Amino acid sequence: FSVSDNQFQEEDSEGLQLALNRVIVQGLMASLNCPWRREKGVCKPNYVSGTGQRERKKHNLLPPSKSPSEEIIKAKGSEGSYCKRNSYSGRNAYENRSALVMRDGKDSLGHDRGQENFHLGQRSHVFDVTLPPHPRSSSGKGPENDAIGARNKVRETLRLFQAVCRKLLHEEEAKPSRQNSHKRVDYLAARILKDKKKYIPVDKKVIGSVPGVEVGDEFQYRVELNMIGLHLQIQGGIDYVKRKGKILATSIVASGGYDDNLDNSDVLIYTGQGGNVMNGGKEPEDQKLERGNLALANSIHEQNPVRVIRGDTKAVESRTYIYDGLYLVERYWQDVGSHGKLVFKFKLARIPGQPELSWKVVKKCKKSKVREGLCVDDISQGKELIPICAVNTVDDEKPPSFKYITNIIYPDWCRPVPPKGCDCTNGCSELGKCACVAKNGGELPYNHNGAIVQAKPLVYECRPSCKCPPSCYNRVSQQGIKFQLEIFKTEARGWGVRSLNSIPSGSFICEYAGELLEEKEAERRTSNDEYLFDIGNKYSDGSLWGGLSNVMPDAPSSSCGVVEDGGFTIDAVEYGNVGRFVNHSCSPNLYAQNVLYDHEDKRMPHIMLFAAENIPPLQELTYHYNYVIDQVYDLSGNIKKKSCFCGSSECTGRLY
Repeated sequence: FSVSDNQFQEEDSEGLQLALNRVIVQGLMASLNCPWRREKGVCKPNYVSGTGQRERKKHNLLPPSKSPSEEIIKAKGSEGSYCKRNSYSGRNAYENRSALVMRDGKDSLGHDRGQENFHLGQRSHVFDVTLPPHPRSSSGKGPENDAIGARNKVRETLRLFQAVCRKLLHEEEAKPSRQNSHKRVDYLAARILKDKKKYIPVDKKVIGSVPGVEVGDEFQYRVELNMIGLHLQIQGGIDYVKRKGKILATSIVASGGYDDNLDNSDVLIYTGQGGNVMNGGKEPEDQKLERGNLALANSIHEQNPVRVIRGDTKAVESRTYIYDGLYLVERYWQDVGSHGKLVFKFKLARIPGQPELSWKVVKKCKKSKVREGLCVDDISQGKELIPICAVNTVDDEKPPSFKYITNIIYPDWCRPVPPKGCDCTNGCSELGKCACVAKNGGELPYNHNGAIVQAKPLVYECRPSCKCPPSCYNRVSQQGIKFQLEIFKTEARGWGVRSLNSIPSGSFICEYAGELLEEKEAERRTSNDEYLFDIGNKYSDGSLWGGLSNVMPDAPSSSCGVVEDGGFTIDAVEYGNVGRFVNHSCSPNLYAQNVLYDHEDKRMPHIMLFAAENIPPLQELTYHYNYVIDQVYDLSGNIKKKSCFCGSSECTGRLY
């Protein structure tokens, strides 16, 4: 993979444009704190989730004076249905902040995306990937709907890219080790999306906020920054644009390659580029005030905002990149670098008014001996490998009482018989010989890193009687929770769930555990129906389970088996796990996946929650409860209505 050298044209542009009412993105904040989420319009999604609803009796866990609970009903949907309380109260919107925006008209740099060269060789891609469900809002006019549309486009593009990456990685992992080419799947996936015109069109370089990108967004691969227009340089750390004969910085990536000081989120000391510091094959030399270095120096006088992307140096090919927001370059100087040559140092200060960054909050929590608001050390009482604490900085309330379990409780009449397992002893890596792999259409449903390759109507994991070890690649959900989850009290919606870790797309989060009930028994529990999940799945609903057929039109499907509707429900009222606290959102970051491993009854699969996209630390984990507007009825046959207050920019305004 290569990119042409930096060059720029000698044309002038019209200069600066000031967007006086532009809101600086406030990502990583809870949805209640995000201005563009609270000032939302009501947009209906264009998907249908199913029918077969029945009324449930209202049951409040929280006092109405603090956060009135919603009336609880139970609805059957194509993914399974979710009956939860969902409380909300209004708050003052975050104060809007003007953002200086510069757009490049005719001026451009020669290294723009149109001139990238992907030297990947010829290969045929015969595969299909099914994306997790993602409700979409209808289109509209006006700045608000434009912002929502831009955000949707960014999320959909990144989800598509991440799904293609997982599928390509899956192909590489399936090859014998001697045939494994160790190709960069991120470059391959980027090329596929580029060829299929799935890149977000960026005709002009933007100085300031990029539409659809929020502060705190995380990326596993640097090429993702290029795809969405956040940082167009694939390799260079400084991106810039020319204005009236002067080049100005648009964005920088501080990934630790140089002697950058990354410990302070408000002030960044950034080392300039050049001088052969990163090239071990050449003799180091003094850095020159040219190209990116000159652009940063010029930005001091112009006082234009510079986007800062912070890179994690823990990994080489898939390090995490975090968008930290907008900074101003305050000054620069020369210093002697570690190689004994002169380097340029630039001091950048974060523009006030932006939200505190999650990585800084997490770092503060880990350093503190006493966690602020900690009210329960471990709600699982040692049953999970990683403790799950409860944090409440809102009031003095503690989590509701329940009995924590890690597995489904089957009724007395149900005695699941473990099916015959595979004879694999090497982690089921020989796909053609594994019986469990055959149940999944001839391929493992997970990558070797534990990420689910694609959403399927049903996943078969290895069984208790299988000879493969517990670390088998096909036992992901059985290995338990791998992230440091915690429940926290929201200001208006009861308790929610978040993670102190970054969660990559496709990662397993937790099971929705509880008591398995037949429909008649579920109907009798009219006073304890706060946390009900109807099992069922109509996978044929293509509008809900969008695929990559437009990217890979000739790809065959590897799906095998569907969930049968048997009228079963999971009740997490008295017995449950952390999954019972996951709230609804009209714009979720998780999805529910049906999984079988301890039996083969397709009427009662396990409900596993997986990450639908990259999720930053402290962002609330949510999934869609799958109600259908105007499709929920009371006992008299009248349509029931309930408002939704999830806080999402795509909120429909109604839960049902």
